[in-house]
Parts: sequence; structure tokens; C-alpha cells
Amino acid sequence: MRFSAMGDVAMTVPVLYALAAQNPDLRITMVTRSRFVQMYDWLPANVQAKGIDFSGNDGVIGLTKIYKELRSGNFDAVADLHDVLRSKYIRTCFAVSGVRVAVVQKGRKDKKELIGNGQTHSALTPMVERYANVFRRLGLRLDLPKNMKIDLRSENFSSIWKFAGKKEVGEKWVGVAPFAAHAQKIYPLERMQKVVSMLAEKGCKVFLFGAGPKESAAMAAWEQACPSDGQGGVVSVCGRLDGLRNEMLLMSQLDLMISMDSANMHIASIFGVPVLSVWGATHPKAGFTGYGQSRDSVMQLDLPCRPCSIYGKTPCQFGDLRCMNIEPETIAAKAWDMVVQI
Repeated sequence: MRFSAMGDVAMTVPVLYALAAQNPDLRITMVTRSRFVQMYDWLPANVQAKGIDFSGNDGVIGLTKIYKELRSGNFDAVADLHDVLRSKYIRTCFAVSGVRVAVVQKGRKDKKELIGNGQTHSALTPMVERYANVFRRLGLRLDLPKNMKIDLRSENFSSIWKFAGKKEVGEKWVGVAPFAAHAQKIYPLERMQKVVSMLAEKGCKVFLFGAGPKESAAMAAWEQACPSDGQGGVVSVCGRLDGLRNEMLLMSQLDLMISMDSANMHIASIFGVPVLSVWGATHPKAGFTGYGQSRDSVMQLDLPCRPCSIYGKTPCQFGDLRCMNIEPETIAAKAWDMVVQI
């Protein structure tokens, strides 16, 4: 079970991919929110994703209803990869009925000690390893490879080519996901627009990823300021592809993704796409970097106040978000170096 958030759910994908491949006789059911089910479309056949909706199903009565529905699956074990009130209740119901249960150890104490000590504190256990350890405690074999790349050779990309155009030999596609759940994790938008423009001027085709009216309006303005002309340009993806699955397929074709500490970093990593991640209030040492991504692909400033929080919810104590004072030229240059190496 892992119900949210999108980035945390995406981090379970490489774990389940390895688990299913190394245990082909194991039947795995991933229980998550319905809108995340498509993330598991490319996993081995012994993995299925079951979507649930807590709307109208919250509280003891609603959670009991969900448990009874899940109980029909005759599971031998339950892996709680979330450890929140909802998952605690459901796993307790399973435990009472005699089903083995293992729970993720989030390392909350270690994460608390990391706050304000990013320069000196050792890196914490990556979240994907914490997920993997849950299955190991259930006695299952699970060795995580250094990286993963899902085989998409049999996939139908017609809807992607219709929207984005067929990718030509030598053409460079760069994704940019400029938003995040919390303001403290967002690189200043006017600066990110400069990064986008500089990459487009170099001939890259830049795709902007986001969701919601506010993000859509911002990215539409960027697209208008630097329209695609067939030799590079900017294209907003927001709301223009049918569903998460197609956005993921487009992402799989990128040469590079530029992302905040957000879900897009993890989704791109599922397909082995290199990610240049930009970090502000949060810190890679907390264990939330993209799976298989290089330490060299992290953009951050070493400040004694970082991280000011683990998830980016705490407002900047100085009020100026100085942790994001990275020059656009620096990000664009690093992105270009990564693109030309491919």
C-alpha cells in the first residue's frame, strides 16, 4: 500500500519492477489511489495495480469497507509502504485476521536530525531502499539494480507523435517541470523561463510539464514567448495529452528532464531518463533523489540552513529563499552539457 503523494508512489515503481522480475511466481497487487494506477502499466505481468478512492470511504466505516474489498484477494502478506493512519488501520485489520504485515521504516528521527545540517550530516537511506527493506522483512528476494529502463519497444507512440511530432535523428528533447507541491521547492519562475529560452535557442525542443490552471497559464505564456518552429522551441504539455500514461510516454522519449524536488523527477527516472534536479529548501541527503540518478546531476547551494525541512513545507526563515539563488546560466549550461553527452 502506498496512497500518496505522486512522487512517493512513483518511487515504488522500480522496487516493484525488481521484485516482480526476481520473484516471477509472486502475485503482487499494488494498492494506491486510482489516478496513480497508470504508473504501473509497464511492470511485469505478475503485478497489478488496484485503484481506490477515499472520497466517501474515509473514517472507520469507509476504511473497513476498503479492507473487506481487499480481503477477497486472499493475500499471504501486506507491505505497508506508507505508514499513515489509513494504512495503519487497514494493515491492522489484516494482521488481526492472521496475515503477515511489514511496515516501512521512514527514519523520522534521522530526518529530523538532518534539518539544518545538510552540509555535515551523512546521507540517509534512500527511500527506494526503505521500500525494498519492507519486502525483505517478509522473506522475499529483492536486489535493486543501480538503474532501470523499462522496455517500450512494443509500445504504440502514435498519440505522442501526433502531439509532439516525430523525433528526428539528432534532435534533442528536454522536459522542464518548473513546479512543486511547495513554494520553497520552486526555482524562481522568471529565472526558469530564462533557462527554457536558452535551451530553445540552442536548438532543443523543450516540453513543459505541469498541472492545474495556474501552472497551465504560466507555461502557455512561456510557449507563446518562444514558440516551436521545428528547430527547437517550447511546447506546453499541460492538459494537452490524454492522461498520465501519455505524459509518461512522452517523458520516456526525453534526452533530459529538468525538475524540482518533485514527482516529475521520479517519473522520468522510471524510464532511465537523465534528470537535472534543482534543490532549494529540501536536500538530496534525505533520500528522495530520482532512482538511478547521478549525484553530479543535482543543482544546489551548500548553505548552513539547508534543509530547512524535509518536505519543503516550512517557509524560508530569511524570507528570500536564498537557497534558490542559482544563476539561470549555470543551470542551462549544466543541462546542455548533459544533453550533448547523450
